[in-house]
Amino acid sequence: MTRFIRLFLAALRGSESNFTSGSINRAIFLLSVPMILEMVMESLFAVVDVFFVAKINTEAIATVGLTESVLTLVYSIAIGLSTAATALVARRIGEQNSRGAGRAVGQVILVSVILAVVMGVPGFLFAGTILRLMGGNEQLIANGTGFTRMIFISSPAIILLYTLSGCLRGAGDASMAMRSLWLANGVNILLCPVFIFGLGPFPEMGVLGSAVATTTGRTIGVIYQLIALSRRKGAIQLLQTDMAPDASIIRNLLGLAVGGASQFLVGSASWIFLTRLLATFGSDVVAGYTIAIRIIVFTILPSWGMANAAATLVGQNLGAGFPDRAETSAWRAAFCNMIFLAAVGIGFFLGATQIVGLFDSNPRVVDVAVQGLRIFCLGYLFMAYGMVLSQSLNGAGDTRTPTLINIVCFWLVEIPLAYTLAHVLHWGPSGVFWSVATSEILMAVLSIFVFRRGRWKTVQV
Repeated sequence: MTRFIRLFLAALRGSESNFTSGSINRAIFLLSVPMILEMVMESLFAVVDVFFVAKINTEAIATVGLTESVLTLVYSIAIGLSTAATALVARRIGEQNSRGAGRAVGQVILVSVILAVVMGVPGFLFAGTILRLMGGNEQLIANGTGFTRMIFISSPAIILLYTLSGCLRGAGDASMAMRSLWLANGVNILLCPVFIFGLGPFPEMGVLGSAVATTTGRTIGVIYQLIALSRRKGAIQLLQTDMAPDASIIRNLLGLAVGGASQFLVGSASWIFLTRLLATFGSDVVAGYTIAIRIIVFTILPSWGMANAAATLVGQNLGAGFPDRAETSAWRAAFCNMIFLAAVGIGFFLGATQIVGLFDSNPRVVDVAVQGLRIFCLGYLFMAYGMVLSQSLNGAGDTRTPTLINIVCFWLVEIPLAYTLAHVLHWGPSGVFWSVATSEILMAVLSIFVFRRGRWKTVQV
């Protein structure tokens, strides 16, 4: 136990950044712990905002929901660039090319700011129109335009918080990425009630206060990341000259980012369709589905931590010229993920009724949520491998293959199968749930097949 505590504290401190030698199990643990905690912090951003905004009125909640739905485009760019940043920086660190890593980070910052301005300025100028197009009434538009403007104008902070975290993860400094999210989220939690309700000397801003608090928190988190990347003792040495445009690096970065962004958009589009399909069965079904998904998403956060750890390990070891160690690291992380999700899946399957009961007491909602939770759990063992191996391909710089796998599994299989089972074969909501489990199983099988072929080992980044 003492050894475990010491290892856990070492993971939080981030005392190691190069993982091209030594114990693979130790490397997975040191990277996974801060990445898991980082994922938890990211999820808290949305939870905290909704918690405080819900105390204003329903209209305020709707404003946040409508804005966030459009902001998916900004998040997709952020996630795509973050995936590309991790692959580029990890490869340079593995090559022991700290100057090359710093140059890559500089180009990530430059591209992030440019794309943020391109997306943020129109959102700021046409905030009211956006809310109107999304179905908001005139009162919602009048009260919520300020919130939407503030969120869109904060696009640089949103994108940089993602992309700089990707840079830090690629450099093996996952603990610094984690601490930046802790700081950003801590500021947001403290300022949300202050700005929303006008505590102390601050004026009451209502829903706009939520946007101000969130923007302030994200901005402070980004500043913290920039300071960390600029320090002389770090694995990366970021200089002002690194942000001068470099066409070859930008071309490479955007090529990788397109795949990462596409993966997010493909998945998001499929979930939107499934929600729309379930809406045909009534609001109780949608509520049950929403509860089941929220439970699933929260519990697979540790899995994303292990998947991100695998991506860093693959990138660094390929850069160091150790493809076999990169492959072993990915398989080992996938196995650890399988053990974790198997334990969670068994617990959910046996205790589904009690767990769902914590969220809702409506019998119809509970029945649907329990059914969905149990069916989803049947695909957990496969999901464990699908998540880690697809992210490992991203870490190797092969973002195209996971994108194609997502298109096949989510658009060509999951969506048509959901409609066929739910309406043609009259399985109802369970048909949608089975389509999700089936697509996750297929995704794992395809990821294993592609990963075993080993072409990702020859990708140049």
